[in-house]
Amino acid sequence: MNVWLALWLFAISLGASALGGMLGMASGIFIVPILTIGGHVDIRTAIGASLVSVIACSCGGAAPFLRGRLTNIRLAIMLETATSLGALSGVLLIGIIPTRFLFILFAVILLLSAWQMMANRHDPVSRNTEGNDRWAMLGLNSSYPDAKLGSDVPYRVQRLHLGMLLMYGAGLVSAILGIGSGVLKVPAMDTALRLPIKVSSATSNFMIGVTGAVSAGAYFMRGEIVSAIAGPVVLGSVVGAVAGARILVRIPNEKVRVLFAVVLVGLGAQMLLRALGIRLLEAVR
Repeated sequence: MNVWLALWLFAISLGASALGGMLGMASGIFIVPILTIGGHVDIRTAIGASLVSVIACSCGGAAPFLRGRLTNIRLAIMLETATSLGALSGVLLIGIIPTRFLFILFAVILLLSAWQMMANRHDPVSRNTEGNDRWAMLGLNSSYPDAKLGSDVPYRVQRLHLGMLLMYGAGLVSAILGIGSGVLKVPAMDTALRLPIKVSSATSNFMIGVTGAVSAGAYFMRGEIVSAIAGPVVLGSVVGAVAGARILVRIPNEKVRVLFAVVLVGLGAQMLLRALGIRLLEAVR
């Protein structure tokens, strides 16, 4: 393989995974269009490489997030069951629901999520952490260190039933559209479960590796993971994920929230264009 192609794959995966790892979403949502449009890579090969990069991104970011005590492992395991059920349901519905309708629905969800995240600029931490807690028996409540405050900030998981429902919907939509569900998981945890944005991003990063491993196994069995493409992508993803995790630990919550909202608006606009049959990058070319 051409050395320059390998370096290009490494560079784009590093940047995509740094952004994806910091925001707790799958880097494949950036890598797939770049590989297919910019690198003229077959779509199935690009998806296979991106799935492996998702696993690498999750694993690479896991250690810094765990050391920083940002990941809520118990909550991640519980929410992943709902996401997996939603993904299985989505596989059964592929081809039944019109794709254009799903793109419009997905765009609306993203734009509403961005508006909701910006409307509630302050993280709902240390609010109602005591008193009646219907989910206390599950041991989901925890705390995370805030570098700005210089102390641990407690948080309480709220409306778990609504969060489980939204996680099911995230898995359903992601399976039908073939995209990572992290872009929906973080807003769901932020608005429904009322988690701090850093905890939402770190927990989502922990979860996406599980779903990515299942999908990547299927692509590997079909021979659609090309090592010459996936190798540089995975290497760049690991480096990018570690960098993204370290950035997330240090930057203020407000900046993470604004950056995530900007990404949601951009992706929502892209989905609306695809619903109208417009592919912006192809039009530019």
